[in-house]
Amino acid sequence: MSLQTQIQDDLKTAMKARDTARVSALRMLLAAVKNRAVADGAGPQGDLDDAVVEAVVASEVKRRREAAKAFRDAGRVESADAEEAEAAVYAAYLPAQLTDDELAEVVDAAIAESGAQGPADMGSAMKAAMAAVAGRADGSRVSAIVKERLGR
Repeated sequence: MSLQTQIQDDLKTAMKARDTARVSALRMLLAAVKNRAVADGAGPQGDLDDAVVEAVVASEVKRRREAAKAFRDAGRVESADAEEAEAAVYAAYLPAQLTDDELAEVVDAAIAESGAQGPADMGSAMKAAMAAVAGRADGSRVSAIVKERLGR
């Protein structure tokens, strides 16, 4: 079963269970997936590849976490909690995230592969690391480790 179909099935289950918060979150996620399908020329009913759906989900998780941080900084705790709850619903559709140790190993291998020597080579090291991570870690975590390793 494709990831897109799984999300649709989970939406139906949440509707039957009358879980309004989950229904709302999954509807917004499916809307983002359908918008991507239209942008890619597949139409609103088009099925997307699981990798593309994962990229959309990751983008939505990042958006929700950034919004939660902004709400928290503005003192709007309830809104921040709602955004974080949506991010948690979305994150369930992403592959398991790498631990810090696993991520450090991947980054070390990517730095060795790219031949990066110092801060000037950060771009090539990040490109190799992000390709190796393939959605299993947030870019900010990868960037922090690459900076640390390259002495920036």
